[in-house]
Amino acid sequence: MNHTETGTRDRPGGAALAVVVLAAGQGTRMRSALPKVMHPLAGRPMILQVLQTANALSPDRTIVVVGPNMPSLADLVTPHPTPVQTEQLGTGHAVLQARDALGNHSGDVLILFGDTPLLTVDTLTAVLAARHGPADPAVVVLGFRPDDPGAYGRLVLAEDGSLVKIVEARDADPETLDIDLCNSGVMAVDGTVLFELLDQLGNANAKGEYYLTDLVALARAAGRNTAVVEAPADELLGVNSRADLAIAEAVMQDRLRAAALSGGATLVDPKTVWFSHDTRIGQDTIVSPNVVFGSGVTIGDGVDVLPFSHLEGVTVADGARIGPYARLRPGTNVGAGARIGNFVEIKAAEIEAGAKVNHLSYVGDAHVGAGANVGAGTITCNYDGFTKSLTEIGAGAFIGSNSALVAPVKVGDGAIVGAGSTITRDVEADAMAVTRADQKSVASGAKRFRERRRKSRPTG
Repeated sequence: MNHTETGTRDRPGGAALAVVVLAAGQGTRMRSALPKVMHPLAGRPMILQVLQTANALSPDRTIVVVGPNMPSLADLVTPHPTPVQTEQLGTGHAVLQARDALGNHSGDVLILFGDTPLLTVDTLTAVLAARHGPADPAVVVLGFRPDDPGAYGRLVLAEDGSLVKIVEARDADPETLDIDLCNSGVMAVDGTVLFELLDQLGNANAKGEYYLTDLVALARAAGRNTAVVEAPADELLGVNSRADLAIAEAVMQDRLRAAALSGGATLVDPKTVWFSHDTRIGQDTIVSPNVVFGSGVTIGDGVDVLPFSHLEGVTVADGARIGPYARLRPGTNVGAGARIGNFVEIKAAEIEAGAKVNHLSYVGDAHVGAGANVGAGTITCNYDGFTKSLTEIGAGAFIGSNSALVAPVKVGDGAIVGAGSTITRDVEADAMAVTRADQKSVASGAKRFRERRRKSRPTG
């Protein structure tokens, strides 16, 4: 099955690796009480996307620098250490907060940002490979060329292509602002000199902050080489606003769609299909337009998912058919060849192979046996205001249209429930249960009714 997870890679140079993720910014432009890096991307907080990418490098330790009053963020990234940057004094100051957590680490230190969630493992591997290149650079910076360099720091290169310095846009002269190679913030640093360089940082700049970018000039002043690696601009989008988050979501969805297509699924109209970070899609599955996959969905091979269906926390076995307009909620397992049809909602239910729930039904907290048929308008009455109870429908059972099964209740294998019945007691295997009032017919009653109504209608 196709899925979105990335396997681990061998580290370039075989050096020990520590990852420091800067996540202390509240993100005032997000206008949210939620820390910026906890806003969701493809169904999970973006900080977890960053950590998954970093984890694929098999780091020896990962440290997340958080801001004050962010206990929810610290809990989210457990068990990683979370030193606190109590004052927002710049990116260099933020990395300094990781000193104790890094301890005596002397390998590579890869510095990432919690609000830059689109980086790939390949790009970070290239950065680490450059760190162990022939020139042995003390600092490797990840650069990119955005359409609008704007407020990004500029990377100033020597004639030989090595990195000379990084100049923040606010401190740059017009000539420097003409440079289109920009700083992403991501860098790999030789751990043996990281804090020696950080301790030399000053804040004589337009913002009065301790810039991490000054490490480049400091390293060169110490006689060490520095280097730059370029990456595609769409990997380095920083999320600072809701608009940025929407752009990042669009990029991530395009990646997930591409992965599904390359894995052997058909997306009839890819732009209208929305995936979660962990969606798994089998080969020869066809996904129609306007389908949404929430988190925790696994789809087998040869499945048809018809338009306007919504699936979350669901497993669908090979050859099943879902929708259109179906809603499958968490805890649902749909067996091979089963059918879940128009305007059907399934929640926390086991639908076994070949079973059919085809029209306008709600099946919750239930077990539907193999080959059973649940008629249109059927509901399982699973909640009594206090507890939720189980409905069991046996293999090959037939539930007539517009029936209500009041849980806890069991309909045996091969049993039939007559249309319009309310079932409150167990039905034995192969039995027929019908609960409805006797039909009464009054001769000419309809005719007399119409005559009475016409006589009583106001005139004029």
